[in-house]
Amino acid sequence: MFESRLIIGGRSMPATDGQCHERRAPVSEAVITRAAAAGPEEARMAADAAAAVFPEWSDSAPEIRARMLTAAAERLRECSGELAAIAAAEVGSAPDWIAFDIEIACETLRAAAALAPRIGETVVAGGRPGVACRLNRRPAGVVLGIAPWNAPVTLAVRALAAPLACGNTVVLKGSELCPKTHETVAAAVIAAGLPAGVLNFITNAPDSAEPVVEALIAHPAVRRVNFTGSTRVGRRIAALAARHLKPALLELSGKGTMIVLADADLEAAASAAVHGAFFNQGQICMSTDRIIVEDRVADAFARHLVARVQDLRADPRPGGARPLGSLISPQAVMRVRALIDDALAQGAVLLTGGEAVGTLLQPAVLDRVAPGMAIYSEECFGPVAALIRAADAEEAMTLANDSDYGLVAAVFTRDLQRAAAIARELETGIVHINGSTVYDDPAMPFGGMKASGHGRFGGDAALHEFTELQWVAVHGAPAACPSVPAVAAGQPQQP
Repeated sequence: MFESRLIIGGRSMPATDGQCHERRAPVSEAVITRAAAAGPEEARMAADAAAAVFPEWSDSAPEIRARMLTAAAERLRECSGELAAIAAAEVGSAPDWIAFDIEIACETLRAAAALAPRIGETVVAGGRPGVACRLNRRPAGVVLGIAPWNAPVTLAVRALAAPLACGNTVVLKGSELCPKTHETVAAAVIAAGLPAGVLNFITNAPDSAEPVVEALIAHPAVRRVNFTGSTRVGRRIAALAARHLKPALLELSGKGTMIVLADADLEAAASAAVHGAFFNQGQICMSTDRIIVEDRVADAFARHLVARVQDLRADPRPGGARPLGSLISPQAVMRVRALIDDALAQGAVLLTGGEAVGTLLQPAVLDRVAPGMAIYSEECFGPVAALIRAADAEEAMTLANDSDYGLVAAVFTRDLQRAAAIARELETGIVHINGSTVYDDPAMPFGGMKASGHGRFGGDAALHEFTELQWVAVHGAPAACPSVPAVAAGQPQQP
């Protein structure tokens, strides 16, 4: 059994009242982690610790922050075996998913390190004579990062990496479903040389989440919030942040959609669909929930897809060509199975899979899914690929946009010009052409439209999310405004 503690001001500690909560393993239901259960008092302590060291960290040279984040990637890689064992126990993921999760987390830290030199001063041309202008991009303050369980390493790292690179200090609130995994991530990053209090970690019992988050968002030193999780919870985070006028970056639920046009390479599309729908048991915001296929090739595509899916089995034990892991809980299996049953009752056809035992659900392919079925519109978050038949490309695009969500879509066709035109019409933050919906590049902006949230992680977009932009106008100045040192800027950057 693992023991998870809080990290506040550089100190590993229990909750002040000694309260703990237990995380049970998804498959065996044995207690796998006993975790310190923070309350509002510890939340405020963590924010206080981050606020106390903010002046020092925000004044640090960008190259120092970059070096520490690069070292953090190496620390994470060094403890990858330990992390994999903990994550497998706490969330039931298969080994290939955990390895992928750790690798993307390391890339995220390295990409954040590249952002650090971008903080500082830029000389710009103003629109009026006699006024010289500078733009000063500077750290915002304390950042609250709230990470989920489904990609526990990457999403914990994403919540903290760019904020730290930008010179902010951070409070990471881990998930009660994987507290030891998230504590291990935080400890690895801190071990790269961060001063005490720059990164703080807390976790809480499930019934304490709301008061803990409210205490953190209300804290006057907290200036930014980032949250990755469900749209349902994201709405509550957004309301709390709005009450205190705190900007919130929200990466929420998705309904990943793949369009397969009649001229597509059906074998390649089927392979991408298997990857997108069943990697990590479909428990990814980018998962391929819907596959919209032109009707004249739908039967052939379905045969390709089923042939590949029949080789997959849900089995949390190591071994097998592409073994799938467990879902996060028995309740998750019941919810996904209810979506399948609802679709079948309304005329959908189950081509393969769907057998459920405990937290294991065999990968399923549903054909002839249509509007009105719950699985057509609700995020599945389980191992189900839903085939929707479209008369032509125009109807396929209309069906793709017929969703409350707008995170990611994919288009399969041999006509790249046509694919680009379709991409421009799709109401999603991310579009992949001839590729899986499950794909990440930490250097690129990641986020969605509509009920999938707002704001972007990754790349230059993170600079906007985690810094303040100040305009400095010097009146009566010569045409060229001399540069002056800016907060943590080093040398001024060129526009």
